[in-house]
Amino acid sequence: MKRIIFILVLIVTSLNSRAQINELGVFVGGANYIGDVGPTNYIAPNEPAFGIIYKWNRSPRHSWRASFTYADIKSKDIDSDETSRQQRGYEFKNTIKELSLGLEFNFFDFNLHEPDFKITPYTYIGASYFWADELYISGGETHGGNAKGNFAIPMTVGIKSNLFENFVLGFEVGARYSFTDNIDGSNNPDYKPYAFGNLNNNDWYVFTGFTLTYTFGEQPCYCAQ
Repeated sequence: MKRIIFILVLIVTSLNSRAQINELGVFVGGANYIGDVGPTNYIAPNEPAFGIIYKWNRSPRHSWRASFTYADIKSKDIDSDETSRQQRGYEFKNTIKELSLGLEFNFFDFNLHEPDFKITPYTYIGASYFWADELYISGGETHGGNAKGNFAIPMTVGIKSNLFENFVLGFEVGARYSFTDNIDGSNNPDYKPYAFGNLNNNDWYVFTGFTLTYTFGEQPCYCAQ
């Protein structure tokens, strides 16, 4: 955890030295997972998620963004609409710790140095690296393991506005396609005899919630260097 915060501080320090406008704030919302256990609804937060966000606004249309998000995720077969999963009765709980870097694009100009009211939809895409416990399920019981890192691709859509002076409020839904099929313990490479479900599809997890950022820094020229 300390190493992750240190990396984010280095990113903020290096970008801030470029004298562009900055945003620093929080994400508060919920998380859910889609995979081989429980329901398969893509937007169905059932556990809290919290994060910190930094943005370096390179122009009124795009920003470089870094974030760290922490969330518990859980799912139960009994909550699924599929009869086969309900009869199986598996369940699990895991923890996601994610570091994400990428580009946020605004559909409309969002110049924070103009005092008038502004609102815009936006998208975010980049690369994420997350840590989760290596689980496996045996006899209906979930067994824990050491945390392991994996990559994921974040795909986020949202809407934001400068509702208050120096503050930007947003709401977003961010799906992550992970490069592992074992967030739920269904395909642990060390316990192959206990594998189950669709072994050809990787797991997803989703963060849904609000962002609140504080803007600071010198006014950028938004012109060609």
